[in-house]
Amino acid sequence: MTLKEKIYLPAVLGGMKITFSHFFKKPVTTSYPEKKREFSPIYRGRHVLKRDDEGRERCTACGLCALACPAEAITMVAAERKRGEEHLYREEKYAENYEINMLRCIFCGMCEEACPKEAIFLTDRLVMPEHLRKEFIYKKDKLVESMDNRIDVSQRQIKKYTVEK
Repeated sequence: MTLKEKIYLPAVLGGMKITFSHFFKKPVTTSYPEKKREFSPIYRGRHVLKRDDEGRERCTACGLCALACPAEAITMVAAERKRGEEHLYREEKYAENYEINMLRCIFCGMCEEACPKEAIFLTDRLVMPEHLRKEFIYKKDKLVESMDNRIDVSQRQIKKYTVEK
């Protein structure tokens, strides 16, 4: 190696040139949470189990969402509705336990399309980071929407099928 190569001067100057060229460019980062990024209207984020207008759970534990899930992230246990629980569940069967492993989920939307009762939707909300793996297993307490904080999925419920003539 020559003396010029031994002191790494060309390499250091090349690195400084790259650094200074990026120094004067506009940053591409967003200052989250002060400024929120806009998402596409078809963005698939956090799951929600919807309720009907009377506050009853729509899910009937048919298992089609779990069968459609390519990542096998959804598990559920079905139970029979008891007398006096008509105000909680729409049908005779309901999901006693409903879990989605968010670490396995690939946010493909197949569960949403497979559901005949329009009970599960992927919203525009982000899945928040956690410190423990067990926090990423979302149970009904995180999935079922509350009546005082309804999530609007009307844009996802509208199916736009265009037939070209």
